[in-house]
Amino acid sequence: MTDTPSEVERRKLLLSMLVPFLLISFMWLNLAIEKLFSVSLHTLGIFPGKSSSLTGIITSPFIHSGTRHLFNNTIPLFILGTALFYFYSQVAFRVLLWSTLLTGMAVWLTGRPSWHIGASGVVYALASFLFLSGIIRRHIPLMALSLLVAFVYGEMVWGIFPGFRIDISWESHMLGAAAGVILAVWYRAEGPQKPVPFYEREEEEERIMGDGEEPLPAEEENETGPEDRVN
Repeated sequence: MTDTPSEVERRKLLLSMLVPFLLISFMWLNLAIEKLFSVSLHTLGIFPGKSSSLTGIITSPFIHSGTRHLFNNTIPLFILGTALFYFYSQVAFRVLLWSTLLTGMAVWLTGRPSWHIGASGVVYALASFLFLSGIIRRHIPLMALSLLVAFVYGEMVWGIFPGFRIDISWESHMLGAAAGVILAVWYRAEGPQKPVPFYEREEEEERIMGDGEEPLPAEEENETGPEDRVN
């Protein structure tokens, strides 16, 4: 039985939710371990310039200071992550990986000398990637997504400025947003693109046909001698 378009879209949406759900579940598991065993995993974060914290480039997004910190990242990470895998499935894994690596490396190189933890840098990277990608591609559904991201998460822009809140890593926010911009430009030719209007397609087809070999004149095509029919 062939799936209906609505069933295909539903399955695609559910699959797009899978990776963000698994990542967020792992974050909550780490927080539960901290609470249950009264341990702190903050040393899995990033301490700029400290070589032993280089692993934090990968692990820091999974560590949070508490329930409120993690909850504030859970909803935007799930929504933006789902949008990434739904609309940009061809490059989603690479964008997610490079968002983590670029943000983490930049924080390790330039951040303040303190522990930087949390997934907010990745959240900012995804938000800026989704916003700018839709504009670059000039694809109406993706541009609508850009406007939605700007409307829902526009206030996030204040988090990239130093001094907005002393207890947050504004460096992660700012550098994450910059990483998203870089990735939007880098992957602009991959993934969904603006559809080519039908009249442009017809012109392209006519141009291609015009570049081909010209057919033989009618009299040459029709002229056949006795030798042409010999087996």
